[in-house]
Formats: sequence, C-alpha cells, structure tokens
Amino acid sequence: MATDELSSKLSRRLLIEEGAEDPVAVDVLGQQNMSEEKPSTVSADSELGAKLVRRGELNEGVGEQCQRSLKVFNPYTEFKEFSRNQIKDMERLFKTYDAGKDNYIDLMELKLMMEKLGAPQTHIGLKNMIKEVDEDLDNKLSFREFLLIFRKAAAGELAEDSGLGVLARLSEIDVSTEGVKGAKTFFEAKVQAINESNRFEAEIRQEQEDKKKHVEEQKQRRTAFKELRSAFK
Repeated sequence: MATDELSSKLSRRLLIEEGAEDPVAVDVLGQQNMSEEKPSTVSADSELGAKLVRRGELNEGVGEQCQRSLKVFNPYTEFKEFSRNQIKDMERLFKTYDAGKDNYIDLMELKLMMEKLGAPQTHIGLKNMIKEVDEDLDNKLSFREFLLIFRKAAAGELAEDSGLGVLARLSEIDVSTEGVKGAKTFFEAKVQAINESNRFEAEIRQEQEDKKKHVEEQKQRRTAFKELRSAFK
C-alpha cells in the first residue's frame, strides 16, 4: 500500500512538471491568500484617503466649525453692558429653571418658567421665544442665549407684549443700564467706557474683600473655640 501511494504521488508530480495537469491545490491556496489580503489593503487605502481629505478640509478652513464648542464662554467679558451682580442674578434665574441640570432650558422648562412668572404662553409662543435668540438652532436656550434676551431688552429690541419682553420684565432683574452705544458723542462714550471698566474692577475688589472678611471671621471663630476648649482642660 505504501509503495502504491508513493508511486501515485511521483506520477502526479511528473504530470504537473510536464504541464499535463494543473496544480489545482496550489492555485486555490494562492487565490485564498489574495482574497484575504485584498480587503485589508483596500481598507487601509480607504482610511488613508479619508484622513487626507479631512486634513485638506482643515487646511482650507472647512472643518473649523467643528471646533467652535472648544471656545470658552465668559459672560463677564462678552456682556460688558451688565454688572457682575446682574449676570449672577441671571445665572441664578437660569439655573432655577434648568430642571434637567444640563445647562440648557428646553421648551418644557421654558413653559414652566413662564407659568411661574405668571405669564403662560402657547406652544407656538414658546417656540417663537426660543427661535428669537436660538443662534445654534438646537431648539433650546443655553446660558449665553438666555443672556441675549436681557441684552435685547436693555437695547429696547423686544416688544413689551412679546414673550421675551414679558420674561425680561417679570424676572425682577434690572436691565435698564445703557451701554456705551447709547452715548451721544465719542467723548461721552470714552468716559462711559472708563467708568464701566472702573465699576467692573470695583466689583471684583469688593468680592475679594468679602472673601477675605469671611476667611478672617472663620479664623476668629476657630481661635475662640480653641480658647474655650482649653479653658475646660
């Protein structure tokens, strides 16, 4: 049996070498290897092509919009027409009605807010309120967009009977301060800008003084407690 099998293998090898028979097993194996390598190569080429296209878009400025969210929003520098205390009042009001604590006021939260303020609005009215200041078109109000309401109110850009006008009026936040744009002349604007800057710095100094006073009071209380405790030892 072993002799017959060896003889058969030798005969087949001779036939393959002489071209009388195709090496089927070898070809199938080669095709399998090619089929396994091809998707991997195509995938790598596709990934590289996508990266090159993305790099080209960034170089041309097309992809710049995707990075806008990285910009840090500072209400005190962007809304200089309001004092720090006013902005803090607006922030407290915003957080009060941000029931989801996601830093946004959506349609239902705005509905509840207007009801609490005693000025309920229709569904269409609420949507129009958001639409008027919804710069990123996400159908909800960020804190920046919330501040835009009071900027428009201070500038007289809101109708008194509009939803936003009612919101600004009933929020009990004084937005009657007139910005630099309201000055009649260049020199008045210059003086007003300086006064605004001084007021801003004065508020910061006052906050720092309040913090120092609070820390000092805590130290005095701790000292008094230690003296009292040592008296009983």
